[in-house]
Amino acid sequence: MMVASQTREQDSLSAAKNSANSPINVDYHALKKAALVLRALNHKLRQQLLKLIEDEKKITVTEIYVRLRLEQSVASHLAILRKAGIVNTERDGKFIFYTVNYKRIDEISQFVKDLVG
Repeated sequence: MMVASQTREQDSLSAAKNSANSPINVDYHALKKAALVLRALNHKLRQQLLKLIEDEKKITVTEIYVRLRLEQSVASHLAILRKAGIVNTERDGKFIFYTVNYKRIDEISQFVKDLVG
């Protein structure tokens, strides 16, 4: 019994040494991008913006300012949502309309479910 126990212990130590010598296989660039996407959604004002855009189906920046009684600084929050692919923009003359990118929302939701198990 003593030999089997020592062999398992040696195997465990050997595996720990091998894993300590092997590089961590993480794509840090992709990880940073994923964190930016999740951070885009994890903000109260951006959640309100997304809800308003969803409710209206299609809305201009000016309408967003008026409806939420916000300053024009809200444009930076819209830019974050746009950069993360969470909203789409569509130009019609001088107006830019925002719509929800439901496909992207579904992808993010699935990713989060997979991540948290």
